[in-house]
Amino acid sequence: MKEKHYLSPLLEPKSVGVIGASERENSIGHVVVRNMLDAGFRGRLFAVNPKHESVLGVPCHKSVEDVPHRLDLAVIAVPAEKILAVVEGCGRAGVKAIIILSAGFSESGPRGATLERHVVEAARRYRIRLLGPNCLGIMRPELGLNATFAHVSATKGTIGLISQSGALVTSILDWAKPNNIGFSTVVSLGSSSDIDFGEILEFMISDPRTESIIMYVEGIRDARRFMSALRGAARVKPVLLIKVGRHPQGARAIRSHSGSVSGDDTVFDAALRRAGVIRLYNMGQLFAAANALFSHFRPRGNRLAIVTNGGGPGVMAVDRAADLGIPLSEFSEGTMEKLNTILPNGWSRANPIDMLGDADVERYKKTLQAVLEGPNVDGVLVMLTPQAITDPTAVAEAIVEVEKTADKPVVTCWMGEELVREGRKTFEAAGIPTFRTPEPAVELFSHLSAYYRNQKLLMQTPASLSHLKPPSIESARLVIETALAERRKVLNEMESKALLAAFRIPIAQTVVARSATEAMVLAEEIGLPVVMKIDSPSIIHKADSGGVRLNLGSLAAVRTAYQEILEDVRRNKPDAAINGVAIEPMIMKRNGRELVVGVRRDPVFGPVITFGEGGNRVEANKDLAVALPPLNNYLVHDLIKSSRVASLLGEFRTMPPVDMEALEFVLLRVSEMVCELPWITTLEINPLIVDEHGAVAVDARVTVENVSPSVDRYAHMAIHPYPSQLTSTWTQPDGTIVTIRPIKPEDAELEVEFVRKLSSESKYYRFMNTMRELPPAMVARLTQIDYDREMAFLATIPGEDGVTEVEVGVCRYAVNPDGESCEFAVVVADDWQHRGLARKLMGVLIETARNKGLLYMNGVFLANNERMLKFVQGLGFVLSSDPEDSTVKLGVLALQD
Repeated sequence: MKEKHYLSPLLEPKSVGVIGASERENSIGHVVVRNMLDAGFRGRLFAVNPKHESVLGVPCHKSVEDVPHRLDLAVIAVPAEKILAVVEGCGRAGVKAIIILSAGFSESGPRGATLERHVVEAARRYRIRLLGPNCLGIMRPELGLNATFAHVSATKGTIGLISQSGALVTSILDWAKPNNIGFSTVVSLGSSSDIDFGEILEFMISDPRTESIIMYVEGIRDARRFMSALRGAARVKPVLLIKVGRHPQGARAIRSHSGSVSGDDTVFDAALRRAGVIRLYNMGQLFAAANALFSHFRPRGNRLAIVTNGGGPGVMAVDRAADLGIPLSEFSEGTMEKLNTILPNGWSRANPIDMLGDADVERYKKTLQAVLEGPNVDGVLVMLTPQAITDPTAVAEAIVEVEKTADKPVVTCWMGEELVREGRKTFEAAGIPTFRTPEPAVELFSHLSAYYRNQKLLMQTPASLSHLKPPSIESARLVIETALAERRKVLNEMESKALLAAFRIPIAQTVVARSATEAMVLAEEIGLPVVMKIDSPSIIHKADSGGVRLNLGSLAAVRTAYQEILEDVRRNKPDAAINGVAIEPMIMKRNGRELVVGVRRDPVFGPVITFGEGGNRVEANKDLAVALPPLNNYLVHDLIKSSRVASLLGEFRTMPPVDMEALEFVLLRVSEMVCELPWITTLEINPLIVDEHGAVAVDARVTVENVSPSVDRYAHMAIHPYPSQLTSTWTQPDGTIVTIRPIKPEDAELEVEFVRKLSSESKYYRFMNTMRELPPAMVARLTQIDYDREMAFLATIPGEDGVTEVEVGVCRYAVNPDGESCEFAVVVADDWQHRGLARKLMGVLIETARNKGLLYMNGVFLANNERMLKFVQGLGFVLSSDPEDSTVKLGVLALQD
């Protein structure tokens, strides 16, 4: 039994009505009907327009309510001011989904935004799903569905295309046709007032016709849903994405075009890396990457080898690789020995491999084979310039033969035009990427290696709290609540450091003096030398206002500094509120590096963590590395490595390398703060001084704001942390301890082995077939979840070695699109049945769904599975017959009183 996706009425309709169908040539209503007919729609097609008897031979009805068949999908092509009445009519007629092609809504101003809101409210009142408005429509070539007003159609294929721009869709389709690129689904979202990226992505995840996905994004409305679906899609299918609005001018243009908010581009980039997606920047890169990745390319690393018959082109490729941070392969001794036997004495003996201008077919072939077999090579760029004895076409044919058996990407660059044209055609026919110049060839490899790296980031599912010593969350909350109760949003330095201390981050202890005498007493208690800084909620950069004095070694200097600080600040910032002067020990670290660790709120993705060079250079150097929380050790290491300051943290000049564990510790703790303290809007530790002995936060500033209570404690985050707090144990009468915990991506092997051992009957009742093993895509789908819209619990027992785990049961739920109900499934190992495990698992699952705020839990059961029917009735499920399928029963459990 194949489960029907809730978006099937939109994307797999059996009946379609075109409202606003017209006989007028080139009108939108005319083009849509013509496109549907030309595509050979397999379902029933109806036209609606009171002015016509028929449109292109399709009988026309006066209104949607007059159509003698309930429509799955209505395509609306009437002026904006008439659409609200049309949607009301669709609701009364029982239409399940609508596409609004018309413009004139939120993108046109306040009046249009009000109309759009009323249209969406009407659609929701009738439970109609809405695509658009201001969109091109959808195509499903396999079904003969072309519900668009485009003048170009899609060829049947395996790529899913989702775009916020209809114009870009037509451009991509126009390029695709002569290049034999086909599509499973094409969706133009328009304003995304109801259906957005997230839901279309979720459909494509489960759509067997879609093997890879291209996306064009202007802005995001629901970051959590977007990240959830994007991560889910990227786990099982390659995803390429172009995001525009990278600069303020572009962001303003997006708001006027689609009404979307684009947010900070560096944050969006970090989100895409974390989602395992390839980000591209122009259409040329998109087409090149699509050709490569959607054929047979599967990247494995980022070390590039370059093979060329000309030194100059090789250097051009090296320069571009350096620009993009692509390391050149360092050949092993074995590879060098092979190359020395193949190549003449004058070869470069390094990467790039300059085979010299007289390189023939055999030299190219043997060199490429030797390089591909090398252990330190992840991909090869083969370059050719048409020199005197070179045969570009014959060399291309040899490269194709070698590439057929290669397990690493091969990219080619045949420079020139007339003499190399046939060689390029040879590569194109074989599906091998080929370019005219070195730079785009290296860029393609860069994108493919980024995919490899991002897939590793995607697999990370850190918990909100690490394995480190637990923080004092309650203490931190009290500090924040006290400030908010006093109507303050800026914490002073002592309060800010109190938060850090609550999360075990080492701090330079700070006290505040309110007179020169008090300053001297406190300085003597702390121990000279000291640092003195103005304590004011109005001043962010204390040094700029004259509010900092360093390395004060005597009490007389402390007394003088106190007066000077107050005078300078009052002169430079006369309106600033002054609490006093903060005093702390002078941190003397001869080998210390001054770093900055920060938190800020992105308008789209919520809190993000930043890292880079600190001290006085933090404003001059705004190029900070960015990551989305939660973080774990792998993600922290990646964040540090991706920063420009990373090169200064190792052995540098006369300084030893810093204590990386101490630095990673601070970043992990800041991630914990972000997860557990949703009140934080900004945090800056500057400087964080790190040397070979550890790290200390010298200065800190935190701002907070009130947040509304939420059932989801992580509602402020774009990525839901791993819910380690839901782990529990259950002891059997024989003493066996069963661990019940949320599933992780690394549980893939456990899940495969568990399913392999199930009996045919258990497999049939759970999966509706008796497959021997789970397909890889299904394994990823079952084990790599986002914990927000779904939850899965494993029941495990210790293996024979006492260390490994053995899975003995699993249960899961997935939240339905209404956000109020969920579908569940449960299966227990055959030798663990009748031991109460299924009931225990269901108890944990039901309680989790209840705490999530869900109202109902639904189940679909085979009518002949009497044991399961009796089991769920015992849990309180109410059973009913499925009106559309007599072989199944439907069950509903009310979760809330």
